[in-house]
Amino acid sequence: MCCTTVSDSQGSGLFDKDLQVMKAGAMLKKVKSKSWKKQRHFRLQEDGQTIWYKSRWAGTSHSTFSVADVEVVREGHQSEVLLSVAEEFPSDLCFTLVFRGRRGNLDLVAESPSEAQAWIRGVSKLIQNAESMDDKERVDQWIWDWFQKADKNKDGRMNFKEVRTLLKMMNVDMNEEYALHLFTLADKSKSGCLENEEFVQFYKILTERKDMWRVFQDYSRDGQTLTLAELKDFLRQEQQEGERSWEHAQELINRYEPSETAKKQGAMSIDGFQMYLVSPEGAILDPQRLTLNQDMSRPLSHYFICSSHNTYLMEDQLRGQSSQEAYIQALKRGCRCVEVDCWDGPNGEPVVYHGHTFTSKILFRDVITTLGEYAFKASEFPVILSLENHCSVEQQRVMAQLLDTILGDMLLREPLDGLVNQELPSPHDLKGKILLKAKKIGGLEESETLTDEATDEVSDEAEPESPSAENLSAEAICLHDKKSKFSRELSDLVVYCKSVHFHSFEYSRLHSKCYEMSSFSESKAKKLAKDTGTEFVHHNSRQLSRVYPSGMRTDSSNYNPQELWNVGCQIVALNVQTAGLEMDLNDGLFRQNGCCGYVLKPDFMRNDDSFDPERPQDWDGYTSLQLSIQVISGQQLPKVNQKEGSIVDPLVRVEIYGVSQDQAKQETSYIDNNGFNPLWNETLNFIIHVPELALVRFVVEDYDKASRNDFMGQFTVPFTCIQPGYRHIHLLSKDGTAIPLSTLFVNVKISEVTTEV
Repeated sequence: MCCTTVSDSQGSGLFDKDLQVMKAGAMLKKVKSKSWKKQRHFRLQEDGQTIWYKSRWAGTSHSTFSVADVEVVREGHQSEVLLSVAEEFPSDLCFTLVFRGRRGNLDLVAESPSEAQAWIRGVSKLIQNAESMDDKERVDQWIWDWFQKADKNKDGRMNFKEVRTLLKMMNVDMNEEYALHLFTLADKSKSGCLENEEFVQFYKILTERKDMWRVFQDYSRDGQTLTLAELKDFLRQEQQEGERSWEHAQELINRYEPSETAKKQGAMSIDGFQMYLVSPEGAILDPQRLTLNQDMSRPLSHYFICSSHNTYLMEDQLRGQSSQEAYIQALKRGCRCVEVDCWDGPNGEPVVYHGHTFTSKILFRDVITTLGEYAFKASEFPVILSLENHCSVEQQRVMAQLLDTILGDMLLREPLDGLVNQELPSPHDLKGKILLKAKKIGGLEESETLTDEATDEVSDEAEPESPSAENLSAEAICLHDKKSKFSRELSDLVVYCKSVHFHSFEYSRLHSKCYEMSSFSESKAKKLAKDTGTEFVHHNSRQLSRVYPSGMRTDSSNYNPQELWNVGCQIVALNVQTAGLEMDLNDGLFRQNGCCGYVLKPDFMRNDDSFDPERPQDWDGYTSLQLSIQVISGQQLPKVNQKEGSIVDPLVRVEIYGVSQDQAKQETSYIDNNGFNPLWNETLNFIIHVPELALVRFVVEDYDKASRNDFMGQFTVPFTCIQPGYRHIHLLSKDGTAIPLSTLFVNVKISEVTTEV
């Protein structure tokens, strides 16, 4: 076969030995808790990419997972579960498989240290191999996987019956006569079975991209290749690349053209053209926007900040598990603001959990240790630790000591250079620093000699009613808000994120300091955004605002963050453990700028422009754009129903999120029984009033006339990051992880609106 398995493609030596151990299989103990520990038989399958496992009592039933779904292997007691059984199982027997997305860890215990090492090394090498594959190798692996699945009798050959089964598995319901025609074309040996190269040929015929061939033909004079000049014309006219087209055309030929002959002639074949269009350069999201490319020297208040609510929770807010893993996952996703709910615990040790519920409790000490270890692995820019403090003064002192000793130099303890400026420092200035957001006694300017404890406001999210009078003095408001005691030691660790209750925009304008910030419930923030949007934008140009979900969201559901971004709220906190539309939007916004967790707000949200998101046309810099999206085709769309013979009826919906005037949805018709290579060729048109704030979400669903459509995949991209022209959209699962080879092919046109539609 043209494609090689992982075991074929690797060298000899230690790695091969490890792989052989994995292929032979092992009885590993799967551990879920102190009381749940069960033996499972694990084995690496012949494809070198799939791990199979079952219990000895499970009969024929078993489970599998792909090595590509594993992000990293942790050795020893590096999970809460394995730490909890550390006395029972030595560290050299233990390891943890950490999965991508929201799937829980797999904690395993081997029978011997050598067996544990073989699995740790083997899985690590398999992960490294999967990550280093180029596009062609990924396609080869994909073909090999399908061959393995369809070759039921494992004889290395496929008869026509097996091919028919394969087509159903691949999500295509093909006419039997046409399927037999393709089978016969590929069966060069006339044996009635497809072997090795014949199966590859069958796949190539099956996946022939007529949609891409037509585009190629529009610019190729001889129908065989694109000359350098023809490719330049395509890049200039269709991809809207302008002056760089000539230079880029040569780069693309050098990078993607597989034929050395064509390269020497300065030309691109259809194979090279296809490889370019399915590459990151041909994706709808401009790859240059994926790197760190924004000015990081502006004040913190000038950025949207990726933020998590109740970060400690893995599930719901009534009975869900509290876990350090939740912090690790949030930080790995790029979150730069995480939340800690602190309560008095036994033995003088503060604990973290959702108060007055049945959620499990974890030690504050362990949370801070995890934060110190993972804060800057995904991004070097500052992390804000949002403290919901419900502890006694005594345990607050313990918290302060733990923060100080565990975080060390990472914890910001005083203003930069000892100066208190009129605006916040920048993400660049605060690289590698953890900022505590909590209540503070007094301000940064004062050198007070106060007692060791003081009284002030209650926790942020309790949000008591504020006085109604707009012109109350600062002293009167301070007296009104005095509620509970907190310690000076903890107060002294708060520098640029002093929590204060919001009273009015007028009060903030007259009295507030740049380092003071307020938290808003989603309902209060939405009301302010609707009633006083321009003032909210101005407020957020100077100070940080944090928005958190309603307390009624006990299932850890989320609100739409777009409404709050529209008024410049920086810290729009979501339950990142909950997949869905809201997290798709959050992931879409923060996918840009190197996934560093900070996105620079548009300039009209950073200066004194009178921008009202409810009336954008009144803004001096207003210019609307037309977005035209031709949805051409889909490729290898995922199956929704895994029942044999089940085929999807896909449709594509394009959704626009932004200011209220930009909210829109349009969808294509559905295609009967074809998730493999559906063809739509339908154009959807939108007017975008505020491009700088708009997000475009592409959703693929399986149409069902009797019930709600099933979700198949999505991809969300900021409008300002879209590459116009013929582009592929690489779809993501509901969990936000990549769906291998699953794409949409579209043609995007962006133009100024000459007459209002």
